[in-house]
Amino acid sequence: MGKITGRPVRAQVLRPHGHLLRQTTLSIVAFFAPVFAVLYWLTIPIGEWLPVAAAQLAVMLAAAIGILGFLRTCIWVDDTGVSERGFFGRHTSFPSEQISSVVLLELYQSGTVDSQPQLFVTGQSGELLVRMRGQFYSRGAMDTVADELGVPVVRVPDPMTLSELNRLRPELLYWFERRLTGRTRPDTDLGADLGS
Repeated sequence: MGKITGRPVRAQVLRPHGHLLRQTTLSIVAFFAPVFAVLYWLTIPIGEWLPVAAAQLAVMLAAAIGILGFLRTCIWVDDTGVSERGFFGRHTSFPSEQISSVVLLELYQSGTVDSQPQLFVTGQSGELLVRMRGQFYSRGAMDTVADELGVPVVRVPDPMTLSELNRLRPELLYWFERRLTGRTRPDTDLGADLGS
C-alpha cells in the first residue's frame, strides 16, 4: 500500500463511500447546468455574458476543490495507531499508547427509525480522537479500525438517539451536535450505563 504521510507500509487505508462523490457531482451538474444555460441564453444576445462566465468558473472551481478534498480524505490504521486526513486537509495522528478504547454503536438518524453505525476512537481521558460515521464509511471499514487497533471495543447492543448519546457521552459528539442541557455525566462509562 505504500508509505503515506508517515504511516507504516502495512497500514490499512480506509476511504469514504465513493457513491457520495458521484451523487454530489450529479446533483451539482443537475442544478447548475440548466441555470447557466438559461443565463447564457438571456445574456449572450445583449453581450452581458462575462459575469455569467465568471460565476460559472467560480462554481466549477469550488466544485473542483470539493472533489479534491473528498478524494484526499482517508484514515490509516494498524496496530501502531490511527491517522486521519479530513476533508479540509487537516491531518491528525494518534499512536496506540494514546488510544484507550473504540466505541461502536448505532445512532438513529433525525426524525426516522433508521440507524447508522458510528465508531468513536477515544483517548486515555475519554476524549474523542477519531470518529467514523455511517454516512461516510462502511461498517466493514469501522470493523477494520476496531480490529486493527487492538484496544478494548465497546459494542453498544441497542441503537441510540443523538440526545441519549449527548446525555451519556457528550464529548464523543461534534460541538454542533451537543446540547446545552442534559450534560451532567460527561465521564460516564457508556458500556456500563447500557449494561454492556
